[in-house]
Amino acid sequence: MGRVGAAGDNAAIESIFSLLQKNVLNRRSRATHEELSIGIITWIERTYHRRRRQDRLGRLTPVEFETMMTNTLARAA
Repeated sequence: MGRVGAAGDNAAIESIFSLLQKNVLNRRSRATHEELSIGIITWIERTYHRRRRQDRLGRLTPVEFETMMTNTLARAA
């Protein structure tokens, strides 16, 4: 992240918070702080990180990239 008050940094964080609110917070209410924490962590690990296309991976999801690399290595061996 850049310097304090940089608009680009604020936009990136606001985008993540918006996705988090739509996909976790607004879907159902949680009784405890622990349930909410588990819901947030689960969404980040199962959905956001695994399904989000990433520029560093050639616009593939991490699962697609890993599958491609595993197949490539298996053919090379």
